[in-house]
Amino acid sequence: MLVQVYDLAGRRLAALLPDALLLLVGRLAIASIFFLSGRTKVEGVLTITDSTYELFRTEYALPLLPPDIAAVMGTAAEHVFPILLVLGLGTRFSALALLMMTAVIEIFVYPDAWPTHLGWVAILLPLIARGGGGWSMDALLRKGSLAGQVCRMVG
Repeated sequence: MLVQVYDLAGRRLAALLPDALLLLVGRLAIASIFFLSGRTKVEGVLTITDSTYELFRTEYALPLLPPDIAAVMGTAAEHVFPILLVLGLGTRFSALALLMMTAVIEIFVYPDAWPTHLGWVAILLPLIARGGGGWSMDALLRKGSLAGQVCRMVG
């Protein structure tokens, strides 16, 4: 009896929380984390600050990438991929890019921050596996013609 009540409650909750909603919330959540981080690295619209370059020379130094290039790439990634995620455009690609960025941060910059990074991974993996969901530009494009075929391959 208890198992049946539990299963019924689970089915009703699943009906109230469709995948499209869960994926939208995931897209917005992870996009906000990265976008707000990116905004701390710029002045105005996209002028990278001197302190950002210094941060990439010191605290964010990577073994194979010059700091000035890393600063531009990281700052651009923290702006472009979150915007694409909010739109649900190229969702799988954007989520994968942010997953790789998370791995770099975890391995080379903040290895003790694994609980935070694990949370990010938990949000990114469903987006990589399922895409943007029914409430995304990916889904709209999928219903179209050639653009939908491209979207299926990359998003």
